[in-house]
Amino acid sequence: MKNPFSKSKQGLNIIIVGCGKVGTTLVERLSGENHDISVIDLKSEVVQRVVGDYDVMGITGNGGSYSVQIEAGIETADVFIAVTDSDELNLLCCTVARKVGECAAIARVRNPDYLGELSYLREQLGISLIINPEWETATEMARLLRMPTALGINSFAKGHAELIKFKIPKGNILNEKHIYELRDLKCDLLVCGVERDGELVIPDGSTTLLEGDVVSFLATPVNSHRFFKQIGVDTHQVKNCMIIGGGKTSYYLAKQLTDMNIDVKIIERDNKRCEELSLLLPDTLIIHGDGGDEGLLREEGIESIESFVPLTGLDEENILLTLFAKSCSDTKVITKINRSTFTNVIDSMDLGSVMYPRYMTSESIIRYVRAMQNSIGSNIETLYHIFDNRAEALEFKVEKDSPVIGIPLMELKLKDKLLLACIVHKGKIVIPRGNHTISAGDKVIVVTTHTGFTDIKDILK
Repeated sequence: MKNPFSKSKQGLNIIIVGCGKVGTTLVERLSGENHDISVIDLKSEVVQRVVGDYDVMGITGNGGSYSVQIEAGIETADVFIAVTDSDELNLLCCTVARKVGECAAIARVRNPDYLGELSYLREQLGISLIINPEWETATEMARLLRMPTALGINSFAKGHAELIKFKIPKGNILNEKHIYELRDLKCDLLVCGVERDGELVIPDGSTTLLEGDVVSFLATPVNSHRFFKQIGVDTHQVKNCMIIGGGKTSYYLAKQLTDMNIDVKIIERDNKRCEELSLLLPDTLIIHGDGGDEGLLREEGIESIESFVPLTGLDEENILLTLFAKSCSDTKVITKINRSTFTNVIDSMDLGSVMYPRYMTSESIIRYVRAMQNSIGSNIETLYHIFDNRAEALEFKVEKDSPVIGIPLMELKLKDKLLLACIVHKGKIVIPRGNHTISAGDKVIVVTTHTGFTDIKDILK
């Protein structure tokens, strides 16, 4: 494989096989970061659409074909990404790419049968990264059901720090408080963003909070629980969950929730799939029926269930089911959205926690691509697109020759629209103040509305 540091801040040569939802999202984001991109898909109309929408090269053909990969420039490619609908084709594509070129290969693999073999496949086939989006989505959902108060939880520093998003309830003590007053609660946290009426603010201490604001703050898990307790918000894990639809994400979510001692029931309309799930999930109640039937939902206890997750294949049905659940109960709801259009309409509805699996998959790949671009001074360990993709939260590991080391933060000339949210020093979480400094080996978490950061030095003007 090529030296990942040889490109520095220059763009990479990237080949993407498969122009479905994930492939198109990757093209959209990576084409805006100065990369040379080629796409391969079997459908000529799909290739033409992507080429027409973005400044990329397109090839119609089988991405697993040696000749097609040669035509796409595999011999000089830096990154090869296979995200077709077929796990086996993705693995074949990456195997051919690794034999022909010297690129990093990334494959999407979704079948539960391969879940326990991903490390073996990665090692034997020489694949740099294998991603299972349904598993990743289920893991994020399970994390939210541990703390149902949160609308979103992003984990940093191997879980030692979390960026938590929640809505200030009506009549809460935070209403009309300035952010600097939160120090009176004696909870060490940093407010990173405030969303109000569709507008996002990266706040300072003088920012006033109002009921109905969606607030994102960074803290340790202990301090986040302490904060919610101080403001009178319950954070206890849910006891039960109703899932609509029996697809891969439902299977993964039920498996994780039962391991957390949460009672799970799945409603699935396909009888054969119900039988399969009954064997795969012996501790889960599988109900054969139409999850869109109001009578069945009431009969199965939707009015008293503590959490509700519609995972049908249709965004419209997921949204409708979420709105129905919220109309008849106080249940914690998580809504899965596959499409990225109509975001303004979606944001205007009270859908609880909204998840976009395509973005979760693309974030893992973009993080890897940016890590290949960076200089020796740091490395991206975690990357999230937050605030409906209007900002990024990045975790950098700082190496010994980084230009930010040893300088008090108040003296660093940081870019605007940027918040240095957290320093992880020798395993300890530090909410930074002006006199703090960054040391070699530290991890630094940054929240910014800028895009394309690949190195910790990018925070400097």
